[in-house]
Amino acid sequence: MQPVYLMDLAARHAQWASARQTTVASNIANVNTPGYEAIDIVPFSDVLDKTALVMAQTQSGHMSFDGSQSGDTKVNRDGTWDVSHSGNSVSLDKEMLKAAEISGAFAFDNNVIRSFHRMLLSTAKTGA
Repeated sequence: MQPVYLMDLAARHAQWASARQTTVASNIANVNTPGYEAIDIVPFSDVLDKTALVMAQTQSGHMSFDGSQSGDTKVNRDGTWDVSHSGNSVSLDKEMLKAAEISGAFAFDNNVIRSFHRMLLSTAKTGA
């Protein structure tokens, strides 16, 4: 089993969020461009789905996950957003929702890094 590098994962997620922010900004900038097709990037969860991560049970008291619980969740990806009269497919409402998701992603990455930084500092101070 290979170790999971949480700091690296958070940094990659922040890079993904930055790329998505660029595409959302491009969509918003072209909201009045006739015939412009809105674009988006592959969701980060799809990137993680292609990455082989296995949970490790290093102690007998740890919870195990055999994957049997994951099949119950269904995600509704209804892409029915209105197309404007100019022929472009940019919806400001949809782009603002994406921007809010991106803001949350950056905040999450920041909190993960901050938490582990504090943990490392605490470990260094106590000498444990």
